[in-house]
Amino acid sequence: MTDIKSMYEPELIEYMTKQGFPKFRAVQVYEWMHKHFVKETSEMTNIPKNIREGLKADILSIEEETRQVSQKDGTIKFLFRMPDGQMIESVFMRYHHGNSVCISSQAGCRMGCRFCASAIGGFVRNLTASEMLEQVYAIMRITGERVSNVVVMGTGEPLDNYDNLLRFIRILSSESGYHISQRNITVSSCGLVPVIRRLAEEKLTITFALSLHAPTDEERKKLMPIAERYTIRETLDACRYYFDVTGRRVTFEYSLVRGENDSENHAELLSELLKNMNGHVNLIPVNPVKERNFQKSNRDSVEKFKNILEKNRINVTIRKGMGSDIDAACGQLRRKYTDNR
Repeated sequence: MTDIKSMYEPELIEYMTKQGFPKFRAVQVYEWMHKHFVKETSEMTNIPKNIREGLKADILSIEEETRQVSQKDGTIKFLFRMPDGQMIESVFMRYHHGNSVCISSQAGCRMGCRFCASAIGGFVRNLTASEMLEQVYAIMRITGERVSNVVVMGTGEPLDNYDNLLRFIRILSSESGYHISQRNITVSSCGLVPVIRRLAEEKLTITFALSLHAPTDEERKKLMPIAERYTIRETLDACRYYFDVTGRRVTFEYSLVRGENDSENHAELLSELLKNMNGHVNLIPVNPVKERNFQKSNRDSVEKFKNILEKNRINVTIRKGMGSDIDAACGQLRRKYTDNR
């Protein structure tokens, strides 16, 4: 199939005019896909039947396979089925400042972070821009609620799917599409240093988040294989470059694992490491994964860690734990479903 939902508007215009369709019809089709979030061409009520039939096989949609709903805060974790049968996860979260969606960028993951369920089973394939967009659109169709923030932090390493990620961001934020502010889009990475620098050159206004998770190279290597390729110094240099080029401060994600990286000494080392960075630390009590032995830090340890960072004048928050009574960790629901089939 020709994946028209992954096309920029000029590309769609060229594609349709080559088939003899008027330019204004291409503009209408683009709006139906990216402003009205239709699932199929039959819903494009002002488009002639011959055009709808001609494009019927070119528009991708995804199907809800199952969902889990938190009884604590209403967070919804969706498992979606792709056209080729691959399963991916997305999460819908309601906050006082608006609704957020966390989406996946790959089916599986090749990064191998040891506290994450996403990498168990390895990498399958990249998601297309349309498959990433459809996670946002499908959730808005299902819930009937608008989304104000999008986080690319689900299954997969976004910067390992660079070209499709850029298409996703630019289509989602385009004036002719949903037109969400790029400032309301966050992209999280485990730290592909050359690609962080490349992303900076795009001069987007998104928020870039680095998965740091340890204050020393030795301890980071225990949690994240990417640390074997790039040192913390190299990674933070890339983050400084990102800030210098874009003016956007970096978020440093730090998953607190009991007995691994959550001591007072770890907090002091992290403070020293980040003292001259234009950034913000987001502390994340890790969600336990049954295949791993890592456990969530207790509340006292989390608060002590935060207090030490604040004492050292590091901007820090503790991520609010949403959906703690469902399979909250990245990749858990997908893995549970595939294991049971």
